[in-house]
Amino acid sequence: MENKPSVVMVGLGYIGLPTAALIASRGIKVTGVDIHQNVVDTINKGEIHIVEPDLDGLVHHVVKDGFLKASIAPVEADVYLIAVPTPFKGDHLPDITYVESAIRGVLPTLKEGALVIIESTSPVGTTEKMEKVIFSERPDLKGKIYMAYCPERVLPGNIIYELEHNDRAIGGINPESTEKAVWFYRHFVKGELHKTNSRTAEMCKLVENSSRDVQIAFANELSMICDKADINVWELINLANKHPRVNILQPGTGVGGHCIAVDPWFIVSEFPDEAKIIRKAREINNYKTSWVIEKIKNVALNFKIDTGRDAIIACMGLAFKPNIDDLRESPALIVTESLIEEGFEILPVEPNIGSSSKFKIYSIEEAEKKADILVFLVKHKEFLLPISKEPKTVLNFCNV
Repeated sequence: MENKPSVVMVGLGYIGLPTAALIASRGIKVTGVDIHQNVVDTINKGEIHIVEPDLDGLVHHVVKDGFLKASIAPVEADVYLIAVPTPFKGDHLPDITYVESAIRGVLPTLKEGALVIIESTSPVGTTEKMEKVIFSERPDLKGKIYMAYCPERVLPGNIIYELEHNDRAIGGINPESTEKAVWFYRHFVKGELHKTNSRTAEMCKLVENSSRDVQIAFANELSMICDKADINVWELINLANKHPRVNILQPGTGVGGHCIAVDPWFIVSEFPDEAKIIRKAREINNYKTSWVIEKIKNVALNFKIDTGRDAIIACMGLAFKPNIDDLRESPALIVTESLIEEGFEILPVEPNIGSSSKFKIYSIEEAEKKADILVFLVKHKEFLLPISKEPKTVLNFCNV
């Protein structure tokens, strides 16, 4: 019977924690590492600090059974997974300092035969750069460890299922590393494992999200054209999609999250002269958010002209997509904060979070009762129920 590898997961956020819990559910000992003590304490109580269906029960189970433990510091393990953020710096330049910090953090515990896998979205060549960091600090490990890159492909709100069933692209710094990484992922992934090299795997993640960004940009641009042409964009897209080879996506408030709104810039920053469509799509999707803000302000101005008083505006939804609590790069949050900063009376509504340090969160019932203008920014399932019988001005940017 094959011995199961011990695992260290560095980063216990929206990807790291579900991945760690899924691995642990296979009877594999996992140490989850996070820099935030409150995250470590929460997980060690068998609880979670993020909203994700089915995750709370899974974490409770694997912590109770002793297969998942959280810690501030890494321990010696057979496999190290890096799932930390890669934010921007400057003018949309990717910042891989968190990845490098995570790599340096595990250096003292690395041993011969260890496998290091980066899952964080990264610019092309990052895995090779981290290999140099390791060998510069630990020359004794040169040629004696395995390194690979394997990006996640998951949908928030369905992460556990997709981590287990989606295909994965796995790229090592050499063929031996690829094989070793494939061997590891077979412990908990039922999807197909596609072998490649680290640079191709890194680019694959960026290309997947850039492709989606371009498709969303077409829908968002179309929505602005239809608004000017006095055409219902939702009806138009529904009719156009009756064509057997047409599949136009749904427009929205913009594009958010730490993938589609971020990853295309990683390509643009490295290939500025070539990535023309990718850059333009990013600009269109960012502009759509500004366009939404101006539409709301115009309606509020007309309300004041008609009534002689300032409108109370309910911003329905703050998350970057439906039915989650994730606010990262959220266009709905940008709209809400911009209106507040400009002095409008705003009632922020987000059924997936209980409170915010920035402003009071209102219930749907409070918003419907107090607001003059209901602005639907995110298509949460809670918003699909009928609104109050009182007449309201409704702005619908997400086809509620």
